[in-house]
Amino acid sequence: MQAMRSRPRRLAAVAAVSGAVVAGTIAVVAASPAQAAACESIDYTVVSSWGGGHQATVSLTAGSEDVNGWTVAFDLPSGAAVQSAWNVDWSQSGATFTGEDVGWNAAVASRQSRELFGLIVSGPAASPASFSLNGVECGVIIDPTEDPTDDPTDDPTDDPTDDPTDDPTTDPGECPAGAVCDGFEDQAGTVPGGEWTVGASDCTGTGTATVDRSVANSGDASIRIDGGATYCNHMFVGRDLPADAEWFRVYMRHSTPQPAQHTTMIAMQDRNDANTDLRLGGQNSALQWNRESDDATLPAQSPAGVALSEPLPVGEWTCVEFQIAGGFLNTWTNGSLVEGLVVDGVATHDVDAQWLSKAGWNPDLADLRLGWESYGNDADTLWYDDVAFGPERIGC
Repeated sequence: MQAMRSRPRRLAAVAAVSGAVVAGTIAVVAASPAQAAACESIDYTVVSSWGGGHQATVSLTAGSEDVNGWTVAFDLPSGAAVQSAWNVDWSQSGATFTGEDVGWNAAVASRQSRELFGLIVSGPAASPASFSLNGVECGVIIDPTEDPTDDPTDDPTDDPTDDPTDDPTTDPGECPAGAVCDGFEDQAGTVPGGEWTVGASDCTGTGTATVDRSVANSGDASIRIDGGATYCNHMFVGRDLPADAEWFRVYMRHSTPQPAQHTTMIAMQDRNDANTDLRLGGQNSALQWNRESDDATLPAQSPAGVALSEPLPVGEWTCVEFQIAGGFLNTWTNGSLVEGLVVDGVATHDVDAQWLSKAGWNPDLADLRLGWESYGNDADTLWYDDVAFGPERIGC
């Protein structure tokens, strides 16, 4: 199954609503004044849907007080059942789903939003009518005032230009408290410096890294990587990570469609895996994670597994987010979870079954490196911009 994805829209929900909900709809539950101290809203976002079920995420926006530990409950439509869930301890009794935090994701700061967990449900993609947070009803569904339709001028069929200087920039937003954000605007020369180092542990050959002031996602600068074909012509720029780095965001752009053979675009040294690399790149023309220590891939490189991933678009900026913590891994492109790039602790055939065959995987990441490494005869030119990492989700 190829997951369907679209820009999330708000759904005005009333008791008489019936029928399937398309991918990307959200039920917004707002807190009544009495509950606003703990819960401002809970969002149930349908990421993708198919004939027999759907995938969704549940997010919480805290009210005027911090949330330290959460239990979220809601009723699913009659006959619906949760097949799997990640980043949550969960159970289902009848129609009622109950999910509790797993420790590392227990805190939601006042007025902050956090995606709590994801789930796969067999049954209609209908949003729950109400939610409770820690045993207290969060509120009632409200009818949003904004127009739920997409902007008709935003045509997803438009072909991206091959000239990166013609592409409009994307505003990455403000850098949240506790995060490290770098748009490379303070780079003084043509070779990346400051917190960033240039090179590769093995050999660089013809690979180069430069500060590009003609192409940027926002502002006036980005890092350009010219990566050559074959293993000895690669290049990376990298920097050390703080201990609390769990969420990552990188805007990426490249020039050549992803090849069939294995490549790497982001690498991170894992202290808990003999200092080998955890790598995000591609294989079989789609995004994949690869673990250097045992060459495990995510998803599995079967036709069904590859179909649950997606290629990195050519000639346009893509916001790539990932979360790595507690033995879990989640990956988003432009805000949509990529079904095949999830490690949720429960082995799923064609997705993370091979990955979880190695017991005790729980990375301790030392650095973040951006660049290009080819294990075949494939070259690419890439740009990186608006890099951010920290203890909370930063967003696109």
